Amino acid sequence: MNNLNSLLLEGNLVKDPVFRSTAKGTPVCTFSLASNRFYRQDSGLEKEVSFFDVETWAKLAENCYNLGRKGRGVRVVGRLKQERWNGADGKQHSKVTIVAEHVEFRPEFKKDKEKQSGEPEEIIPGDSPEDEDIPVLEEAEAVTF
Repeated sequence: MNNLNSLLLEGNLVKDPVFRSTAKGTPVCTFSLASNRFYRQDSGLEKEVSFFDVETWAKLAENCYNLGRKGRGVRVVGRLKQERWNGADGKQHSKVTIVAEHVEFRPEFKKDKEKQSGEPEEIIPGDSPEDEDIPVLEEAEAVTF
């Protein structure tokens, strides 16, 4: 019987995803995720940031590469995988990676997309200035394989 190895993690992509294919042609996409934790201590609110490496495979890898970009919010469901190897120095090394089984990208707001693309927002006659601060929410994109 397998032991439980499952996790749910939310955060933001640290940089754009990296895409490659294995020797057999299987797509692989890797990205780094920053997850923030806020807590109270003594006189104020403290922030702790943890960084995680995530890998995706097959169709999920293609979708993550196409939808992911630096700063985009993401939710990952997956499992932990530990890699072990002997280094050139003769010491044993170890690295834990998250293998994603489900990835859900958070909705992007129109203003966020504009900042990343550098393109001006389309101006529609009749828009009131009061509406400028209200973000336009696009559909959430869920990616599974």
